Amino acid sequence: MLSLFRALTGTVTSYQDGDFSFSLHWPQNDELSDLVAAHNALGAVLRKQRLDLVQRELLLDTMVQNTPVAMLLVSDAGPIVYANLAARQLLNQGRRLEGHQLEDILAHASPALLEALARGGDGLFTTKATGANTDIDEEDVYHLARRSFKLNGRRHELLLLRQLTMELRRQEVQTWKKVIRVISHELNNSLAPLTSLAHSGAELVRRGQTERLPQILGTIEERTRHLENFILGYARFAKLPTPRLETQHWQGFLTQLGEQVMFKLVGEPPAEPCAFDPAQLEQALLNLLKNAHESGSPTDEVSLEIRRLHDAVRIDVLDRGPGMSEAVLTNALVPFYSTKRSGTGLGLALAREIAEAHGGRITLTNREGGGLTVTIILPLA
Repeated sequence: MLSLFRALTGTVTSYQDGDFSFSLHWPQNDELSDLVAAHNALGAVLRKQRLDLVQRELLLDTMVQNTPVAMLLVSDAGPIVYANLAARQLLNQGRRLEGHQLEDILAHASPALLEALARGGDGLFTTKATGANTDIDEEDVYHLARRSFKLNGRRHELLLLRQLTMELRRQEVQTWKKVIRVISHELNNSLAPLTSLAHSGAELVRRGQTERLPQILGTIEERTRHLENFILGYARFAKLPTPRLETQHWQGFLTQLGEQVMFKLVGEPPAEPCAFDPAQLEQALLNLLKNAHESGSPTDEVSLEIRRLHDAVRIDVLDRGPGMSEAVLTNALVPFYSTKRSGTGLGLALAREIAEAHGGRITLTNREGGGLTVTIILPLA
């Protein structure tokens, strides 16, 4: 019996150390045999749980190690606690990173990565492609994500570096295909009638029936101007220059804008001047106000409101059209996306480019009671 008690003490100690391989034997058929059976059953359950846990840890480690996303776990004190294969390959030529100080590893990293880490938060950065031919200007685009949490009572940070180069190239190819389709469609819609009209004009001249020539030439001029404006729209989007900031008073700017498009001004604009590129902001607002009128909104319900925030200026273009579905709201700011049969999908995209070039942003939200609000936020210089 004393031997049994010592064995029980030993197996419990082994369980505390994580060793569940022991079991006991008691030859008697008494109350102690029930205790030994229960103890062995507990050991069997713990062994199975431990085996399942080891298998899950092995599966998780295999997945993490072989993911293409570079993963670094860094303790608050500085040393790297964990790094997968992608992180080793990216930052240390395939060698282990655990135990090294992060700052020592980053001493040999690209300046773009250092700048992205210094900015804090998530973001994109571009660096020279690894192993690329030096005669070819190739770049890799990465997304940096950072998450902080406590592990065993100590603060840790998880760094995730995901290469987006191939994904962005696929998206670029799809975008170019869509651009070519849109341009081809528009060119065909304009050139086919022009060819027909030119042929008709030549035939009328041959017959000496020139009374319809002014009408034909007017139609040719109209289609040519439409095609010219279409090409200029694409060129303006593709070659948006860096904004030339000028201090502007809102009242004069809005007066000039009102001469080109109708809108109702809500409230009084800020009395303080604001620094922005007047030509670019005017183009952005013209696009937004034109969209508001084309939405089916009553003309007197297309309005513009400008408000001063703490460190920014908010510009709202409002209408009472049908608004947008969730799918359209998600894609409306994407270049070349349009729900209009004759739309190019560049109006909102150009407004977004202009807002972001000023260091601001643009958002779209449906209004309560129907309609849409397009908001541009411009930072104060």
